[in-house]
Amino acid sequence: MSQAYKGFYFKVSPLQPGTEILIAQLGEIGFESFVETENGLEAFILSSEFQLDQLEDIQILNSEDFKIEFTSEDIEQVNWNSEWEKNFSPILVAEKCQVRAPFHPKLDTEFDIVIEPKMSFGTGHHATTHMMIQHILNENWNQKSVLDMGCGTGVLAILTAMKGAKPVEAIDIDNWCYLNTLENIERNNCTEISVHEGDVGLLKDKNFDVIIANINRNILLNDMGDYCEALNKNGALFLSGFYKDDLPVILEACKKLALKYESHLEREDWVAVKFVK
Repeated sequence: MSQAYKGFYFKVSPLQPGTEILIAQLGEIGFESFVETENGLEAFILSSEFQLDQLEDIQILNSEDFKIEFTSEDIEQVNWNSEWEKNFSPILVAEKCQVRAPFHPKLDTEFDIVIEPKMSFGTGHHATTHMMIQHILNENWNQKSVLDMGCGTGVLAILTAMKGAKPVEAIDIDNWCYLNTLENIERNNCTEISVHEGDVGLLKDKNFDVIIANINRNILLNDMGDYCEALNKNGALFLSGFYKDDLPVILEACKKLALKYESHLEREDWVAVKFVK
């Protein structure tokens, strides 16, 4: 059954980080799918979920640092699979891991992950996901218990399982991400991964050797104490979803929790950091 959507077409200047900020803020009010363009962004939301006054909550639209213009239209039917096929290209990380859609040809790589992204975050194209994949490729995961917090498509949980992690849990507060992760773990024969819909409250009385959280700065700062409590001694915490300029704030918060900084990666002004408890 088709559902009616509203499509918004934004022209953004400067393009970066304007587009990234706009995606984050639109996502917070219910926008489900995004396609980056040469001059901005296409964004889509269910018509039944949209109220015009919601745009007043989008701070970047009122920022003097960015010039943003947009138009909108009602869309009766959207073939999301077709949209992704037009805009989703395979990626290769460190010549070891390919992330591709089912319709892409398989390369001769050590790890081949097939993702049907739909409306979930985490195809590997975004700098933060790409760096987290790099971190995972550089680590030994054999027999380690892992949590992928804010799992999106489940791509990070899937890669850790492929590298021998066990058991692996994936959590996302978004129902679409929860369902999409279930589909993707089955597609990649990683059905031993357990997937849960919810937030940090699900971590009570649970412990992990490694926690991965690729979310955003504010959620990380709010939930970091819970991550630390759920992390085993000498366990590793991998954080991303924030800009390089936010790194000092993240470092200070982790220091207060006695988490030791070990290393970080940088890509397109984003960072991914490893801490050890």
